[in-house]
Amino acid sequence: MAQAAAVAKPPAPPRRRRASATPRRLPYLLIAPAALLMLGFIAYPVLSVFYYSLRDYNPTKPWRNGFAGLDNFTRIFTEDPLFRDTLVFSAKWVFVEVGLQLMFGLALALIVNQTFAGRALGRALVFSPWAVSGVLTSAIWVLLYNSQTGITRYLADMGVGEYGVSWLSDTSTVFPAAIVADLWRGVPFFAILILADLQSVSKDLYEAAEVDGASRFKQFWHITLPHLKDAIILSTLLRAVWEFNNVDLLYTLTGGGPAGSTTTLPLYIANTSVDAHDFGYASALTTVAFVILLFCSMVYLRLSKFGGEK
Repeated sequence: MAQAAAVAKPPAPPRRRRASATPRRLPYLLIAPAALLMLGFIAYPVLSVFYYSLRDYNPTKPWRNGFAGLDNFTRIFTEDPLFRDTLVFSAKWVFVEVGLQLMFGLALALIVNQTFAGRALGRALVFSPWAVSGVLTSAIWVLLYNSQTGITRYLADMGVGEYGVSWLSDTSTVFPAAIVADLWRGVPFFAILILADLQSVSKDLYEAAEVDGASRFKQFWHITLPHLKDAIILSTLLRAVWEFNNVDLLYTLTGGGPAGSTTTLPLYIANTSVDAHDFGYASALTTVAFVILLFCSMVYLRLSKFGGEK
């Protein structure tokens, strides 16, 4: 009996080895060099801006350099009318540009999402302006707006307008002209993002809506738009930040003129630092612009309920 019990006794289970923590940490160790490098490229400029915003720093006037405390910020809000003017124009520029780009981008995305002959070529033509740099875009539109060889010359030949008119030199036409130039490059951004999200909408929803007798407008309003909510919120936020920081197109197209009528806050910062060499004051302006963008972005995401129920 004892021998039978000894034979029937199951063998003891093998002792589990303690899992090594190295495999779990390996992905983080591999990306650590790149992450530290990116952090250095991002953190150092940001901290430098905050540092110089509290100082008077002008390389052409070294005897005035030194700690300024909050003097630069006091000067911004109490002594600088250009700050208020450029901030108001920046808000106007962002509101008009982003609104029009969203409207036309949504329309283009809905069109190229349909099935038609030559759709691939149509999509390529729609998206191609987004691949063009801002400076090159400005150069193209400077040539188009040239008073001797551009659009106004051909319009004058057809009896519309007068010869020698420059839309970029007239305060009444420079804003619409700049808007059109930036629309040409910015609309494809919305079209690309919205089209990518449109292709993930289930066709069963539209078929069910048609069976229930829903019109095309009701399908768009109750199915398409709710599905595109997060894509629209994210794209408008990103584009608003980019348009607020737009320097290359306006600098090349108008230089902020005429008479400063197209000077945005970032363009004013660029002129203050590069032309006037007042890097301390420009850093303070940049800090204020950063706080404004951060605050507006947080409020926008909160009010739009990004990531919530559709």
